[in-house]
Amino acid sequence: MPPAATRRVLLPLQISQDPPPAGGVLREFRGESMGTSWSVRLVAGGSSADFQAGLQAELDRVVAQMSHWEAGSDLGRFNRAPAGTWQVLPEEFFKVLSFAAAVANVTGRACDPTAGVLVNLWGFGPGGRFGQPDFVPPSRQEAQSLAAQHARTSLELDPPRRRAFQPGGMQLDLSAVAKGYGVDCLARYLEGQGVRDYLVEVGGELRGAGVKQDGLPWWVALEQVEGSGAEEIVAALHGLAVATSGDYRRYFTHEGRRVAHTIDPRNGMPVANGVASVTVIHEECMAADAWSTALTVLGVREGLLLAERKGLAAHFVVREGEGLREYMSSRFRGMLEQE
Repeated sequence: MPPAATRRVLLPLQISQDPPPAGGVLREFRGESMGTSWSVRLVAGGSSADFQAGLQAELDRVVAQMSHWEAGSDLGRFNRAPAGTWQVLPEEFFKVLSFAAAVANVTGRACDPTAGVLVNLWGFGPGGRFGQPDFVPPSRQEAQSLAAQHARTSLELDPPRRRAFQPGGMQLDLSAVAKGYGVDCLARYLEGQGVRDYLVEVGGELRGAGVKQDGLPWWVALEQVEGSGAEEIVAALHGLAVATSGDYRRYFTHEGRRVAHTIDPRNGMPVANGVASVTVIHEECMAADAWSTALTVLGVREGLLLAERKGLAAHFVVREGEGLREYMSSRFRGMLEQE
């Protein structure tokens, strides 16, 4: 267990008894992708294989297919496709887009992969970035008008042919799910190489399996909102992934107010429901990534109801008055133990 007695400990509901590989050696790999850094720690039983190139290739493939920052990506080509055309997508791109669309359907489009035009409007997309001298935030009326237009369009998918329909002007943005999918890709790559004890991370989102060479699980501290005053939560990522969405990550200040990067596609406005962060624990990082964003947009009341309905392990930190208060779903609470 972690040494600090004041920490709260989050444990998986099922723990494998498999020992680390005999003579296992801890190895580390690092790189950059998706505008951030990635890292991998693994225990290899005497293997000297160099996984660096293979790991980087996994993330490069995700970027080539799903990045809205790269004009030449498959997503970029879809966004520029002529109105009224069906676009055949790569298998992984179609899989991730289908999952994001399913989350949008369950949440009433609170987290919507077709909301790129709204994200761009607020300066969080690849062009017209906030912070640039010529950037001017939209008015509430402009944002809501564009949201109303967006609401009249919907994503049409053709699974048998692996196609998506471009009605004209639809801007896909998979930033709420692609990074988590990249984490899963790294995990699957390692497992395909026979590695079963690892901790992978991309931009703060993590997935772990197995144990370290000392037989202990991969302990990670969950992100905390500054000033929360709550005791730190340390999770054993043993067959689990974690993702956090927070209003403290990317934002700008306009007329004395914090403008967070998470946009509510239903009204076109940055989220301002008091939610400072949502952390989701899940077996797959893609799911943890998407659900943490969706629950942030829904807010603590609707978000907790959905988390209970879907059996999600979710932790909310909410701004209330001058302070912060935490809320947990029953599944998250069931994984938490007080040392």
